[in-house]
Parts: sequence; C-alpha cells; structure tokens
Amino acid sequence: MFWFLIQTLKQEIKYYPMAMKVSASVFILLLSILSVGTLRVLNAQKTWCVAKPSATQATLLENINFVCSKVDCSILQRGGACYIPNNLINHASIAMNSYYQSQGRNVWNCNFENSGLVTISDPSYGICSYM
Repeated sequence: MFWFLIQTLKQEIKYYPMAMKVSASVFILLLSILSVGTLRVLNAQKTWCVAKPSATQATLLENINFVCSKVDCSILQRGGACYIPNNLINHASIAMNSYYQSQGRNVWNCNFENSGLVTISDPSYGICSYM
C-alpha cells in the first residue's frame, strides 16, 4: 500500500511540478498560521503571582508595603474579601498578584527580589478572588 502511495506521489511530482510547489507553499503557510495561533493561546493563558513559601517575613512585609503604595490593597484590610486568613504570606501573595496584574503580567513584575512565583493555578479561594 505504501509503495502505491509513493508511486502516485512521484507521478504527481513528475507531471505537476508547479502544483506541488504551490501545495507545499500553502502547507507551509497553513502550518505557520497554526503555529502563531498556538503561541497566542499559550501567551493568553491566565497567570497569577504568589509569594514563595521560602520568602522571609521581612521580605513579605517589604513587598506588601511597596505594592500597597502602588495599587489599592483595601481587600486586605479587616472586613475585606481577602483579609482571612490573616497572615503575612497570604496578604503578600494577594498584594503581589495585584501589582503583577496591574503591570501587565510580565514575569519581571513578579520577581520581588526573588520572593515571587508565577503560577498557572488560580489561587482564589472563597470570596477572595485573585484578579
């Protein structure tokens, strides 16, 4: 069966060389379009920034202070949607993500002196929605 397909293909190339060139060009064009579409899907994937569990308490506090001077951190205040659990790593993660999202979700906007981590898993919980 494969022999038959190969012989047929050889005949097509022999009698229709221009058609084969056009077909190859169309195939390459379609392949490149599909590849770009795949890249767009990958780049469009939602990401979030969270604090690394290994980050020191001092670094997390610095991150919160820095971020909250740049973006609205009212959701971290008592009674806010993300106040509970009331701990430093949780509040830092929410603040760092707010900054990361507001700056365009660039990897470098989640560095925070190597204390941030980009994730593809939505860290939202309960009524606390990571934007």
